[in-house]
Amino acid sequence: MHDLVVVGAGPYGLSVASHAAAAGLDLRVFGRPMASWRDHMPPGMFLKSEPWASNLSDPKGTFRLAAYAATRGTEARHGVPLPVGFFASYGLWFAERAAPPVDERTITAVRPCPGGFRLTTEDGETVLTRTVALAVGVMPFIDIPAPLRGLAPEQVTHSSHHADLTPFAGRDVTVIGAGQAALETAALLSEQGTTVRVVARSSRLVWNTLPPPRQRPVGESLRAPHTGLGCGWKNWLYAETPGIFRRLPESTRARIFTSALGPAGAWWLRERFEPAVEVRLGESVAAAEPAGGRVRLELIATTGRVETVETDHVIAATGFTPGLERLGLLDDELRGALRTVGAGSAPEASAVFESSHPGLFLAGLLSAPSFGPSMRFVYGASYTAERLVAGVRRRVGLRVGPLAKVRQRQGADSERSTVA
Repeated sequence: MHDLVVVGAGPYGLSVASHAAAAGLDLRVFGRPMASWRDHMPPGMFLKSEPWASNLSDPKGTFRLAAYAATRGTEARHGVPLPVGFFASYGLWFAERAAPPVDERTITAVRPCPGGFRLTTEDGETVLTRTVALAVGVMPFIDIPAPLRGLAPEQVTHSSHHADLTPFAGRDVTVIGAGQAALETAALLSEQGTTVRVVARSSRLVWNTLPPPRQRPVGESLRAPHTGLGCGWKNWLYAETPGIFRRLPESTRARIFTSALGPAGAWWLRERFEPAVEVRLGESVAAAEPAGGRVRLELIATTGRVETVETDHVIAATGFTPGLERLGLLDDELRGALRTVGAGSAPEASAVFESSHPGLFLAGLLSAPSFGPSMRFVYGASYTAERLVAGVRRRVGLRVGPLAKVRQRQGADSERSTVA
């Protein structure tokens, strides 16, 4: 029986695996490495986060994004957006050097058993483990507005369903949403010759501003410190003190989770977007139905005005909502027994990211209702990996003995040879 199985191989899963291996845990990692960035984002997209805030986490900080950029003969610079393909390649580089080998099969079931958990792979293999870390990313939690859910997949998709937008060239597409995914998807569509409009409930679009230099006068830094989530003291609290966030009243956590760091476009996208894309603000989809091979949308404005628009396809760039009801891989009884956060259905996490079921740990978006907005971004991976692995070690009763020390020395030797 393994000490730990990590389900998921994105930034959180790989970071947890790196820390767990260095701690001497007997573990396995399942999932397609960096799948969200490799399979669910079209060419031409860029990271919204700054490069220095996009590091995966290994215990010694050896395999940061800047180190990968150096191997490519380039520099990850503040204020210069990175292509998502570059970030995906960085994640694969990290996986090869800082984490155990990844089994790319999908885990389809997680069930409690005596002494731990019984997991099932997509081809039927059974894997036994004392603890599990769910780092399943965002894809199980896609959010499509209720009026659109009755449409066929040929008529409506989520923005994360598209690694390639070229099939929409020359067609008419309506994008729902006002965040980066909506605005960047719309810009890319327009640039390839698609007729595109954005429909957003908000009364205006919000655009982030060009970030100030990393090195600034002390007074400026004190007024608005840089953080992995943007400038300002409020963002600093979200980014640097997730443990304090977790101690807030549930109602406060729920309010902040749903409102903090709301929809906004990156500063570098604005000049591409505004001249090219029709925007319908203060409107939402009230109803949708097929109409002779197209989609007829009934849009209702905040003023009460109702208007009909026909389009070839609808892309819902409406984000992700973590909830237990969407975790189909969990055993029904286990899922139903987990404590949740506030009025929502997200599982509650302890200070070491353990759910209310002993041995079941949570990472990434699943933990955001407990620990706050930083868990929606790569930046939260370091905080998560360190504490989650400490919780696993406590759960399995592992102390840093000879085996762990040997593995740590081997890891250090590997790091030195890699850097050399």
